[in-house]
Amino acid sequence: MYAIIDIETTGGKYNEEGITEIAVYRFDGHQIVDQFSSLVNPERKIQPFVVNLTGINNEMLRNAPKFYEIAKRLIEITEDTIIVAHNAQFDNRILTTEFDRLGYTYEKDSLCTVELAQKLIPDMDSYSLGKLVRALGIPISDRHRAQGDAKATLELFKLLLTKDTQKEIITQSIRKDPKRLLEPKLLDMIDNAPTDTGVYYMHNKDGQVIYIGKSKNIKKRLTQHFTSDNRKSKKIQLEVVSVSFELTGSELVALLKESEEIKQNKPIYNRALRRTLYQYQLGTYTDDNGYINLKVEKADAKKRAVTTFTNYAQAKSVLFKITENYQLCQKLTGLHRVNGSCFSYSIKECLGACVKEEAVAAYNERVQEFLNDNSYENKHMLIIDKGRDIDERSVILIENGNYKGFGFFNLNFQITNPNVLKSIITPMHNNRDAQHIIQGYLRKNKVLKIVPLPKEATI
Repeated sequence: MYAIIDIETTGGKYNEEGITEIAVYRFDGHQIVDQFSSLVNPERKIQPFVVNLTGINNEMLRNAPKFYEIAKRLIEITEDTIIVAHNAQFDNRILTTEFDRLGYTYEKDSLCTVELAQKLIPDMDSYSLGKLVRALGIPISDRHRAQGDAKATLELFKLLLTKDTQKEIITQSIRKDPKRLLEPKLLDMIDNAPTDTGVYYMHNKDGQVIYIGKSKNIKKRLTQHFTSDNRKSKKIQLEVVSVSFELTGSELVALLKESEEIKQNKPIYNRALRRTLYQYQLGTYTDDNGYINLKVEKADAKKRAVTTFTNYAQAKSVLFKITENYQLCQKLTGLHRVNGSCFSYSIKECLGACVKEEAVAAYNERVQEFLNDNSYENKHMLIIDKGRDIDERSVILIENGNYKGFGFFNLNFQITNPNVLKSIITPMHNNRDAQHIIQGYLRKNKVLKIVPLPKEATI
C-alpha cells in the first residue's frame, strides 16, 4: 500500500518551514482507496516567493485547520503505507518535523519518483514534476498546489510501476511490510485478488518473485493454484506469503508481460515457461514452376518464418484455414502430398496450380495477399486494445517489423506525438517468443484497431 503525498510549505530556514497545504492519495498499486487534502494554518508567515509560486497567502490560511487538527487523519490514511513523493526526502522530512513538534514519532519508508524516473525513464530533458509529466503526456492541473501535484505524481507512479519489469518496487514494498507475513495466507490472497485481466506475481518471505502468471481472471487462477494438489502447486502454497498483480486490460499485453518478465526474473517455479513457446513455423519457398509454396517446418531461428505455432496440430489446423480462406492449393501448402492434382482440385475448390493450370502470377498474388495480411515483417504499426479502465487504451508498438514494447494512454496525442509515444512505451525485447505471441493472438482474436504508421513516424 502506498501514500502518494505532496506538501506545500511556507519556505524559510531548514527545518523551520510550516505546512500550508497537503494532499494524500492512498493507493493500493491499482486504484485510489482513500484520499485527503486540506489547507493548513502554519502559524507563521509565508515567504513572498512562495506566495507567488503557489498562490497561497496568509489570508487564505487564517481559518484553515492547524497541523495538530489534521494529524490523526494523516496517521490513519498513511497507516501501513510507503510514502511516495516527487523528491520524497523533502516531503518525508517536513512530515517528520511537524509530528516531532507534537511529540509523536512518525517513521515511514519512502520511494522517490524523481529517483525512480531517472532509473526507469532515462535521458529525459528534465525530472522536475511539471516538465516530466508534460513530456510523458500526463495531464497536470493546479501546478504547485498539493492536490494537483499529488495527482500528477500518482499517475507518474502508475507509469513507473508498469515500466519496472524487474519488479524492484513491489519487491522492496513487500520486504518493508512485515504484517503481510501475519495474514492468513491463501484465502486472504484469493480474497484480495481482482477478477480482471493481468499478470500476477507470487512472492516468498524475502519479497522475491517465485512465480509469474497471467490470467483473464486473476482471482479464479489463484484459486486453481491454491486448491491444486500437484507437486509444484503444493510447493508454491508452502512458500508464498504474498501475491501482487498488475492489471493490463488487454490479454495480449498480459501475455507479452508474462513472457518478458519470466525471462528477466527467472522465477524458480516458472522453469517450464522459460523454454521457447513455439515448436513449428510456417515458411515459404518458390518451386521450379514459379509458384510460392507454404511449408510447416520445425522451428528454426535461422530461417525466416511467416508465423509460428505452439505444436504441429495447431499448425496444420491453421494451414487448412489459410488454404480455404485464400483459395490456395492443398498440394502447394503441403497438406496433400501427391504427384498429381490435390483433393481440392477434384471438388473444384483449387484453381489448378497443382497441375499448372492456374497462371503463376494469379496464384502468387493470393499467396502474397495472405503474407501481407499475416506477417508484420517491415511493418510500422500500433496495436490498440482495451486498457485497465474504461477511459484507457493499451498500445503495442511494432517498428520495422520489430516488437518495441507496450504502454497505456488516455489521450490520442500521446500516440500521435512520436516523442510522447516513446516515453509511455515500456521497452521490451523483440524475441521470437514475443513475435509468436503477437502473431498467434492476432490470428485468433480481435483487437480494437491496428493503426499503420508512416515510416517517418517511427521512434
